[in-house]
Parts: sequence; C-alpha cells; structure tokens
Amino acid sequence: MKAKNIKNVLVLLFIVTVVFFAWKSVEASVPGWTVSGSGNVMGLKDAINLAWILLSAFLVFNMQAGFAFLGVGFLKKKNTLNYLAMSFLDFCVGGFVFWILGFGVMYGGSYLSAGLEKGNSFIGYSGFFLNGEAYNASTSAIWLFQVMFAITSCAIFAGAITERFKFTSHLIYSAFICGILYPVFGHWVWGGGWLGNLPFGEGMKDFAGSGVVHGLGGLVAFMGARMVGPRFGKYNPDGTPNSFPGHNLTYVVIGTLILIFGWFGFNAGSSLAVTEFRVAMIATNTFLSAISGALSVLVASYFRTRVSDITLVCNGALAGCVAITASGAYVPPWAAVIIGIIAGFILKASLFWVEFKLRIDDPVGAISVHGANGLWGLLSVGVFADGTYMGVKGLITGSGWQLLAQFIGCVTLIAWTLSLGYLVFYLLRRTFGLRVPLKEESRGIDIYEHGMSCYND
Repeated sequence: MKAKNIKNVLVLLFIVTVVFFAWKSVEASVPGWTVSGSGNVMGLKDAINLAWILLSAFLVFNMQAGFAFLGVGFLKKKNTLNYLAMSFLDFCVGGFVFWILGFGVMYGGSYLSAGLEKGNSFIGYSGFFLNGEAYNASTSAIWLFQVMFAITSCAIFAGAITERFKFTSHLIYSAFICGILYPVFGHWVWGGGWLGNLPFGEGMKDFAGSGVVHGLGGLVAFMGARMVGPRFGKYNPDGTPNSFPGHNLTYVVIGTLILIFGWFGFNAGSSLAVTEFRVAMIATNTFLSAISGALSVLVASYFRTRVSDITLVCNGALAGCVAITASGAYVPPWAAVIIGIIAGFILKASLFWVEFKLRIDDPVGAISVHGANGLWGLLSVGVFADGTYMGVKGLITGSGWQLLAQFIGCVTLIAWTLSLGYLVFYLLRRTFGLRVPLKEESRGIDIYEHGMSCYND
C-alpha cells in the first residue's frame, strides 16, 4: 500500500473511531443528564477531598512548565521554539484524545466513580466524553487529575526525540499515547485490570505511576530515539559521542525546581483524599528521595571528574522522584532515602549505557531518568514495602511475593510499550515520516516547522 493511501486510511479510521464513541456516549446519556456532585448536597469530608484532587491536578499540570524549561535548557537555541510548541500541544492533543477515548478505556470497569462501571480485566468501555452517569462532579475531578498523568507521558517522550523529530508525527504519537498505549496499560494496573489483581502479594502496586506514567514514557522515548536516529554530528565515525551543550542551563535548574514542586501533587495527590493522613508520609518520602538522588549523583560524579555538574544533579533529583513514585505510600522514610540513592546510580549507569554502548541520542536524559528509574521504582515496592499501608509487604518483611508481582509488571510494561511503540513508529515512518530534512535540522527546526525563531537574533 502506498504511503498516501496509508495516511488516508489512518485519518479515516480516526474519524470513524471518534464518531462511534461520540454516538455511544450520547446514546448512554439519554436516560438522564445528572450532575450528582453539583446537584446534591456534598458532605464536608467529600468537599475537602474534591478540592484536594483539583489542587493536585493543578500542581501536576504546572509540571508541563517544568518539562518545557528543563527541555529547552538542554537544547540548542535554534530549536527552542519547536520544543516549546511540542510541550504546549502535548496537553492540547493528549487531553482531547483522553477525553474522547483514553479515560473510558483506562477506568471503565474500575467503579472509581459514577459512570465507570463497564469494563473487564483487559479494557474499559465506559466514561467516554464524560457523558451519561460520568457527567458528574467527582468523576470530572478524577478525569482532570488523571489527564495530567497522561500528558506527562507525552512530555517525557518529547525530550528524547527533540531537535530532529517531525512536529506532525509527534502530535500523532501524542494522540496514540493518550488514546491507547497509556490507557490500556493503566487499566491493567489502576482500572481493575489483571495486573492489579495478580494472585501474588497484593497484586502489582504502582501508587502514583513510576511504571504506568514514567516507565511507559521513558520506554516510548527509548524506542522513538532509536528509530529516529541521533542528531546530525552527535557521533563520530568511530562511534564516540560528541557533547552538545545546552544553550541556557538556568532553564534546566528552574525546570527541575518546578517539576519537584509539582511532584508533591503527583504523588501525594494520588491518595485522592487529603483526609487520609498518609499523604504527609507520601510527600515526605517524595522530598527525601529527590534530594537523595541529587546528592548520590553529585558525590559519584565529583569523585570521577572533580567538578560538580549541576545538570547531572538536577536529573539525579528527578530520578529520585521517579523512583519513589511507585512506592512512596508503602515505604518508611529511611527506605525512601535508599531508593533515591540507588536511583542516582542507576541514572549514571543508564546514561553511559544509552549514549556510549547503544549509541542512542537522548538530549535530556529522559530514557535514563524516567525509563530506567521507572522500572526501579516498580521493583522497589517489592523490596521496601513495610506492610503499614494497604498490607503491601516487600522483602524487608520477609515476603517475596510482592516482588514477583512487581517483576511481572515490569516485564509486561517493557513488552507492551516496546512492541506497540515500534509498530506505530514504523507506520509513521512509512507515512508521515519521522525526521525533518537534514538541511533543516542543520539550520534549525524553529524556522522550518513554525516559520519563526524563539530569539530575534
């Protein structure tokens, strides 16, 4: 089939899918358009928790600004606007698709809130368009919180393929992440699916998304960066990499601080209830793991190079945040420190392996920060969970069953993300193309893709 025909088929398939789900959603909403959260009297406790969910959603949304600052700081001046455009359109396209399709696929059958009753162990099929019974204040608040997680996966992916990836292809892949890739795996873990109900330990546990969000985004980034190839001039003929310094490291530090601040909403907000006092422990563990990851990278890099690389330290802090995201509710503070320290060492090892051994060009280190440490975060639940929250017990309590469940989750995440990711990248390469022309890459993608530059000079 010719590339043009494949494009037309893909566009037609997307239109048919949207129309189908819109029809089913409207059909389901005919019996009554009720808004139970706004039409009925809500108790004080429910109101406080609803406000907490909304506040956490706002904090997580602000992480988009963090990703934008962090990313552009690592890039060349001539590609700044392109990355900013990708960061902005990620939440526009991703949010729209998650409203149409992703939320229903992910949480249908979870009974998490009204309108989410239909689904099975593999896929959900209720809550589309937030219509019918899902036309509800509490369901809308949960949707708003969860859509922020979906678009975070897109932001992670953008960092690894920037400075050479086509803007149109990026938007298509963002739609795919938020419509299929992320929601299906998320359903298996959080939506009442088979991974969350494994007969080992308490089933696979990923409290706030080390694997579901960050591991998935990092593995997608791995496949995308591998298939699009390195930036022009990144590798010498003998395979040794060249360094491409970022044009504004101030942005890197600012972006990191914004991201860590948003992470309090990301992790503590995943309790969905501020009246559940465990949120204080979750927030504390998040901070401890972040600073432990930063310090472990600082010490390791200093003893090797005798300089203090602040960009590496920033990524170490983010690696600590990623690693504690799965286990923050289940582990004591001392374990959060160990998890962060190990995350820093995993970051260093992964950066070396990805760049020097696999020769994959990742400008911001997304594969190592989110992919490698997302997997470590999942496994850490099975090691350090102490049984004080929801009965989840790891190796430190003498039980290895939870670690088995976490390992199965890791293997499933890798297989699902890399296989489906490869398929979609292959189709994009055959149709829209993945990479901008070499001449335009050398000149700068800003002018080629957007007709203007971020800087007047």
